[in-house]
Amino acid sequence: MSTTTTGTTGTTDSAVVTELIVGGMTCAACVARIEKKLGRLEGVSAGVNLATGRARVTHPAAVTAEELMAVVVAAGFTAALPAPEPAKGAEEPAAPAGTAPATDRLLITALLAVPVLVLSMVPALQFRNWQWLCFALASPVAVWGSWPFHERALRGLRHSTATMDTLVSLGVLASYAWSAYALFLGGAGEPGMQMPFTLVPSATGGTADVYLEAVVGVPLFVLTGRLLEARARHGTGSALRALASLAAKEVAVRAADGTERRIPVEDLRVGDHFVVRPGEKVATDGVVVAGASALDLSLVTGESAPVEAGPGTAVIGGAVNSGGLLEVRAEAVGADTQLARIARLVEEAQAGKARVQRLADAVAGVFVPAVLAVAVTVLGFWLGAGASPQAAVTAAVAVLVVACPCALGLATPTALLAATGRGAGLGILVGGPQALEGLRRVDTVVLDKTGTLTTGSMTVTEVTARAGGLGRDAALRLAAAAEAGSEHPVGRAIHAHAVEAAGPEAKALPAAAGFTATAGVGVRAEVAGRLVEVGRPRPGGEHGAPAGDLADALHRAERAGHTAVVVHVDGTPEAVVALGDTVRAGSYRAVDHLKRLGLRPVLATGDSEAAARAVAGELGIAEVHARATPEDKAALVRTLRERGHRVAVIGDGVNDTAALAGADLGIAMGSGTDAAIGAADVTLVREDMSALADAVRLARRTSVTVRSNLAWAFGYNLVTVPLAAVGLLNPMVAAAAMSASSLLVVGNSLRLRGWQPRPAGSRNSRGGI
Repeated sequence: MSTTTTGTTGTTDSAVVTELIVGGMTCAACVARIEKKLGRLEGVSAGVNLATGRARVTHPAAVTAEELMAVVVAAGFTAALPAPEPAKGAEEPAAPAGTAPATDRLLITALLAVPVLVLSMVPALQFRNWQWLCFALASPVAVWGSWPFHERALRGLRHSTATMDTLVSLGVLASYAWSAYALFLGGAGEPGMQMPFTLVPSATGGTADVYLEAVVGVPLFVLTGRLLEARARHGTGSALRALASLAAKEVAVRAADGTERRIPVEDLRVGDHFVVRPGEKVATDGVVVAGASALDLSLVTGESAPVEAGPGTAVIGGAVNSGGLLEVRAEAVGADTQLARIARLVEEAQAGKARVQRLADAVAGVFVPAVLAVAVTVLGFWLGAGASPQAAVTAAVAVLVVACPCALGLATPTALLAATGRGAGLGILVGGPQALEGLRRVDTVVLDKTGTLTTGSMTVTEVTARAGGLGRDAALRLAAAAEAGSEHPVGRAIHAHAVEAAGPEAKALPAAAGFTATAGVGVRAEVAGRLVEVGRPRPGGEHGAPAGDLADALHRAERAGHTAVVVHVDGTPEAVVALGDTVRAGSYRAVDHLKRLGLRPVLATGDSEAAARAVAGELGIAEVHARATPEDKAALVRTLRERGHRVAVIGDGVNDTAALAGADLGIAMGSGTDAAIGAADVTLVREDMSALADAVRLARRTSVTVRSNLAWAFGYNLVTVPLAAVGLLNPMVAAAAMSASSLLVVGNSLRLRGWQPRPAGSRNSRGGI
């Protein structure tokens, strides 16, 4: 059972969200009926997804899951709770139930139907008493081959409802009954009877004809269409199955004495140390405690470049070890891992419903009864107009068969399934259909700076040495040696920079003695017999204050909003080290792409005006709000929305949570805090800001796909139903057209699975795009 408790608006009670697996649905009319039945319970609202076969029901805690399932069963469907295991639950909606029996039924139906179709469509092959052979072959198809339609139609009749199965069942039975009448009582059973085949039936009187090709053709085409449709819909759920397959099944746990044993990953606990060998998947989220390697995160985040991992590096479960041996300490297991959170987000997104889908479901709820009324009216009209009974029956049957609203029910959910799955593959987790719609509509993006546009960690940006002094490298090595024992971010950044710059020679850094650190001032230590001090610049009048090039370096750092420290050696200023939060790779490209998409970027940060302006100038952002508190960011979002803008906010920290929740669309960086991710509608798992532009493009492409699907679904019925009503559509052709319409809609949606972000433009500026 998948249940969560959330607060309800305007009440003090809690609402429970329960997910059910619903079987027996065939069209949007089924969806509308289940939602209507569940909605009659007090305090209950439901969203049913035809493509996933799942119902997401919000209800008071007093209403049990058993009561909900009873309502679904009473409506003529089956209902069950998802399997408790995450992997099974992920695969359940995508695996079409009963595929093997459906395939067997289709194969037998085809073996019986093909001879009937050939004899009916090729008059030259019609031998003496051919019609009786066709009748014998068509009878099992009319009863056994079409039994799924008859069974569901009867079930609906008991509940005073009608679905597409009602239409197919009535069409088959009407064609079979008329053919039996024609054979036994209408003269069509004469031994030498010949029947010409036309795609357009006649609306005039004449000898009674048999429509056995419609009897076998309708169930054959519909069964074929449903099987192909089920397999195609199974393909749209590939994202969840792919995520489930990323999880490791076993893990090698290393004990304190160095011994190893392999255990199921379910038995792994937080704090356990496990080994990841080359080619193996990281079993769960953790931190590297020993070893060094490169990790392939492409399957988890969509990031194509390998990421170097060493002691202290955080790793994600599902990443593939491409290099050396790693020992990792488990930090999260089971449902708390990032991979599990991704799977939950994708599953919840695919269970949701877009506004256009709700409209389609509402239309489909009244569509089937309306079609039944039209069919009866057509039958009465043709009989009243003096047409032969066979012409009237043919027109009515064609109306019943051609009007099945399958395409209408599949137009939106299949596109959303494919889009959310594709987004997950690109490192873009979309919280639901509303988030996709929001991405398409936004016109303003409020961007946080630290941790979003920038890396969020302090790094050395510039080292300036005194002319005629020790030199840049020597001063940096002395400073790094002095900072070796420092826990301050500035000290760690200087030491890390020097170690990286020195490469293999890093071990040769001299040892420091007499280390002392003074809060707000800096550190001092004796290195290689020299007194080294690294700290804030001294006042201008004080002995040893920087001058010349060093003074210019301090001014540059101040203008850029960077932190600057001075390296004094034996009281003489030898170098100025500037440190800052560096812009993420790809941030300029991402901002440029957003502007090309017609979105206005706005920078809002709690940093100083100088730091904010420096980043904004580098990225080409015109509007800047510096020293903004969380309340200021939320107020900025409200102001922009009051001006009529559709606002998206992207951030990564707790200070961004209020703005994320108050925006039309909240976007969180996957490396951000749980609070930010929880308040967001979209999460960018990939550490690349260009994923934001990709998300907007994917949303717009999905919108185009949904609209084209709905245009086809509505347009198909607007054209074919009138043609059938005036007698210009053979029931067999109607069945083929109906199945083809559903397959076209699903196939169009599946194109999103192969969607690729559009290549960057040809313009080159500041590194190109």
